[in-house]
Amino acid sequence: MTVFHFFNCAILTFGPHAVYYSATPLSEYDTLGTSIKAALVYLGTALVKLVCLATFLQVSENDSFDPYQELLKALIGFIDVAGLYFALTQLTHRNISQNNKFQAVGLGWAFADSVLHRLAPLWVGARGLEFTWEYVLQGLESNANLVFTVSLAAMGSLMWLRKSKPRALIPLIYVCAGILATMPSITSYLRRSLGWRLPEVVGFELSASLVMAIISWQLFSACQRPLV
Repeated sequence: MTVFHFFNCAILTFGPHAVYYSATPLSEYDTLGTSIKAALVYLGTALVKLVCLATFLQVSENDSFDPYQELLKALIGFIDVAGLYFALTQLTHRNISQNNKFQAVGLGWAFADSVLHRLAPLWVGARGLEFTWEYVLQGLESNANLVFTVSLAAMGSLMWLRKSKPRALIPLIYVCAGILATMPSITSYLRRSLGWRLPEVVGFELSASLVMAIISWQLFSACQRPLV
């Protein structure tokens, strides 16, 4: 039963990444290499972030929300944006369209994040004797993170790769990118300052990811139209 629970949680956590790849044109254009390169860039970015967090952040004795520490953590979190910039603009890709490029990069980035942060807890905890909803919620959180990451990659694609776009949409693109990049700090504030429990935070993340996905899709579609 414990192994069955582990496999269920693992499929919920990592399965949507495979479904996304196979259900979209990514599989038709064989963009797996781009996703793997993006995952490797993520691992390098995560290492740099880990060094920065260990160097500049202080270990708190309690779990309270410290605005200064969270602001510093949010600034360090923008290293992810730099990593995405490198993955979108500097990596060599096959002849794929801009639409497929940001999706492949976002998918590889999100998958590497899920493996790095959720595989070990699943392996250790989901095989426990007692059933707990925590790992099911972590799987749902991984799905929300996938949507957030692909949406952020879409905004990055518009900012760095799309030269001609409506001027009126540029501020909104940057605002959306900022919200997506600081989402970990937002959820940390909900947990530590407002005392939200994991089901409430995951519900917020799923709702917010849906809203941001719709906004990102609308912005990307608007920027794809020819300028008049």
